Amino acid sequence: MRLFFKEHALLIALNILQFASILIIYWLDGYRNLLPALYAIFIGFFLLACYLFYQYFSRRAFYQRLSRPLETLDESLQKSGQHPVSEALNELLRSQYKHYQQQINTIGKEREEHLKQMDHWVHQMKTPISVIELTAQSLDEPDSSSIREETERMKTGLNTILYMARLRTIEQDFHIKPIHLESLVHEVNGENKRFYIRNKVYPKVEERTEGLTVQTDEKWLFFILTQLVLNAVKYSAGKSNSILISIYEREKEAVLEVQDFGVGIPEEDKKRIFDAFYTGENGRKFRESTGMGLYLIKEAVEHLHHRIEFESQVGEGTTFRVVFSETQNLTTM
Repeated sequence: MRLFFKEHALLIALNILQFASILIIYWLDGYRNLLPALYAIFIGFFLLACYLFYQYFSRRAFYQRLSRPLETLDESLQKSGQHPVSEALNELLRSQYKHYQQQINTIGKEREEHLKQMDHWVHQMKTPISVIELTAQSLDEPDSSSIREETERMKTGLNTILYMARLRTIEQDFHIKPIHLESLVHEVNGENKRFYIRNKVYPKVEERTEGLTVQTDEKWLFFILTQLVLNAVKYSAGKSNSILISIYEREKEAVLEVQDFGVGIPEEDKKRIFDAFYTGENGRKFRESTGMGLYLIKEAVEHLHHRIEFESQVGEGTTFRVVFSETQNLTTM
């Protein structure tokens, strides 16, 4: 209704000005024979009202469509009347929709090709890194350890890139099955034992609830736990020699917790730690930070329908928890 009156405001104002001019002329003439003029003005207003009434109700769907924002792109194809203006608008929106879909398809194909190339490149890079690691084993210390340390950093970076690429198609990448949390924790610790030794920070596993099994994707949960462990060790090195990995049940929900006793997260950084590429104060001090680890964790956890919680105190340490919903908690023995 408001849009309709905005469109016809000039017509209404022009008619009012015209009728007012007639009354002014009769006033200047001393109001002689005024009754026919008033009758003519009444007829004029009546005809104007009839015209506006017809215009509004015949184009009501059209005005409602213009006044209501589109909730989906497909709504742009809905018809809004048979009037010439409505038909012209429908044709314009159909043309725009077609053009937009063509652009989306083109961008989608380009992105898919880009992701395939990235995935292929990451897998190609893993082979020379493995060769370098094997070669380093035949060298004397400390050269051997230094080379293997750098190759581990390269592998961590490549895995981050690989999971960033997979994140765009994460829903097609899931394979949900029962996962025994203690076994997964031991796998992650075995994979990162050299990283623990190099930083002189060692994990302690506390299984408060035995035999805890959850429904999740093993590959993504392995990545999530690995990232939490790497962060815990990195920000504990030189301040503490241990981190604590706990498995327990809380209010019928399974919880996988990683606690460190390191530098902690500054208060001003807590609201943004899950933002992409945000490194914060600690990231600037520990220059290996990319700002993508926690972002990928947050995205993966949400797609898996888990929750991520954290607590931190500067100078005392940080605790991250992956919380599995009650329906995902399969076994408590």
